[in-house]
Amino acid sequence: MFVTVLERTVSLGQHNLGTLLRTGWAYILILVALNFTIGSALSPSGGFTTVSYITEPVQTVDQEGLRMLAALANILIGFSIAIAYVRRILIDARDFPVFIGPRTFKVIVNQILLSLIGVIALIPLAILSAILAAVTGGLGALLMLAAPFISLMVVQRFSVILPAAAVDDPLTLKESWGATAGLGWAMAFSAFVMSLLAGCLIGIWALLLTGLGGLVPADPLWQHMRSAAFPMGVMLISVWVFASLHATFYGLIRERFAARLGLRQADYLEANARRSAARDKARRALSTAKRLDRR
Repeated sequence: MFVTVLERTVSLGQHNLGTLLRTGWAYILILVALNFTIGSALSPSGGFTTVSYITEPVQTVDQEGLRMLAALANILIGFSIAIAYVRRILIDARDFPVFIGPRTFKVIVNQILLSLIGVIALIPLAILSAILAAVTGGLGALLMLAAPFISLMVVQRFSVILPAAAVDDPLTLKESWGATAGLGWAMAFSAFVMSLLAGCLIGIWALLLTGLGGLVPADPLWQHMRSAAFPMGVMLISVWVFASLHATFYGLIRERFAARLGLRQADYLEANARRSAARDKARRALSTAKRLDRR
């Protein structure tokens, strides 16, 4: 199952990279403008010594506060991109290019809740591993190493509420836990591998921008552009990787629900064909109406 989940996630991400850019283009422009403005305000007199303002050493409390606000703004926009991306690939939603509303904050609250669940899950594991370490030594140390991964598994089993909230599906934590029965370890391994992939891509992005910085003359405008490009790229990579992962999880549990109702893959294909035919018919009717109006 782990291979299946990972293959589906990678395939989904590969086939929807263009979808990410089409649904997130307005947010990307906002990200660039936001980070360019803040980077200009935080630019040291001697220029950036690192790839971006977000990676520069903090010199004053004001700089730290502004950088924290910038990080929060980037995260908010990142969630907005993720929601638009997931809605497009799951339900073919074509929302307004920029939207931040109750749905956005619901997804953010769910993410905070998942983070708290992960921390809370670590507490009894840490206590148990400390007790075992005092009694058995090696077994406690092994559990201490495994504790973060166990916590990750717990979080991933609940994580389906994120894409569910993005598509306005009132899926609860209890339903998410029940629907992912038997998938926990596969989901955890997939999340771990995709996290490594995201880290590698972000590292490559940083190296690419650093390399370009060495090739281009030390122009302040270029430095500000490079500074803005780094956090923008980090957000896009994170959204692409993790939104694809959680959309895959959501698709898997919906397949399970459909199987319980006796639906087959052929039913899915037939329903999709009917939906596409109806959409094409509506578009033709709209085009005809527009031509008649012109006459």
